[in-house]
Amino acid sequence: MFKTTPSKSKLGKMNYIEVAVNVQPKLEGSDVLIAALSELAFESFTETETGFNAYIKEEEYSEDETKLALGDYTDIFKIEFSSKIIPQQNWNKEWESSFQPIEVSGKCYIRAPFHEKKSGFLLDVIIEPKMSFGTGHHDTTQLMIQLTMLLNVKNQSLLDMGCGTGVLAIVASMLGANPIEAIDIDDWSYENTIENLAKNNINNVIVNKGDAQILDGKIFNTILANINKNVLLKDMEVYKKSLEKGGNLVLSGFFETDIAEIKAKAENLGLKYEESYSSNQWSALHFTN
Repeated sequence: MFKTTPSKSKLGKMNYIEVAVNVQPKLEGSDVLIAALSELAFESFTETETGFNAYIKEEEYSEDETKLALGDYTDIFKIEFSSKIIPQQNWNKEWESSFQPIEVSGKCYIRAPFHEKKSGFLLDVIIEPKMSFGTGHHDTTQLMIQLTMLLNVKNQSLLDMGCGTGVLAIVASMLGANPIEAIDIDDWSYENTIENLAKNNINNVIVNKGDAQILDGKIFNTILANINKNVLLKDMEVYKKSLEKGGNLVLSGFFETDIAEIKAKAENLGLKYEESYSSNQWSALHFTN
């Protein structure tokens, strides 16, 4: 992960870089290359006709490192990529041009404010991201929603760690969880979560900006953390300390090939493995304390 002085707009907000990757063959190549880029600081991936787009904070982007990550596979796939800055004022336009509603397990309907409500769903979730991620399109978000709907979170305290758009906190609230805390280190995510909570008339979620250090002394019945493998491994001990005895820890943001490492770390901390779910090589794991 690359850390430099953040490049910010007049409003003090960070821009993102969109890296457009064209790969042939598309299906096999996209899976492999997304896995490679996820080891850097890329936060989200969206499918395109010729490959995929990858998104990363501007101050964390290194063109040289991206070339190296993709270059390892040029003997196997035909690869081209280009990058551009997406400033704050352009993000919603970029997003609206391609966003379609999402249906999760036939129970949860995730849509933008400009889409009509669809009948027949238990949960109707409105999401309008700014520069945060978690619209429901990514496999890991859908896996987390599926698992959350399977848990009994009614009247349970819950943490959405790395909340992004706040979608998991919103789903949990609609399922009856209370109280709820949503935390993210990113300015965009903090502000976007607050906005999306208001759009869904959710008023039992406390939103804080920070990392796992602010969990000191806090205890939750359920912790949801959809981040990346390195952060999960680094902060899992903090999650364990913040989890009530018998509580649920649900993790995602990593690939099936990472399950053994994540599972070993959790079990070494005394967490009990319960189940796993996978989609397009992405995984989610459920542990209890």
